[in-house]
Amino acid sequence: MSKEELKDHISKEIERLEKQVAQYKELTKPISPENAIGRVSRMDAINNKSVLENALRKAEERLYKLKEITDKIDGDNFGICRKCHQKIPLQRVMLRPESGLCVSCES
Repeated sequence: MSKEELKDHISKEIERLEKQVAQYKELTKPISPENAIGRVSRMDAINNKSVLENALRKAEERLYKLKEITDKIDGDNFGICRKCHQKIPLQRVMLRPESGLCVSCES
């Protein structure tokens, strides 16, 4: 896989995450007290909101890292583990391009 194909892959992932973040933000808006829902339903809504807020934080974090990595893709150190300085396998780079560590060092 060429760097251009990887850039395209990352660009598509950024686009997907931006849409996902927008959806999560919409779903985590405060629940208006004037909405007529029962106490149990309100508790479910609060619990769901908490889960969605966590998903939102993770999506925003990954989006930030992917945007950051797009500037580094053309660098000499891209795809090289920061810890052991070995080449990171292409499959790992495709799955987690924002990770600067190989699987062994990540563990």
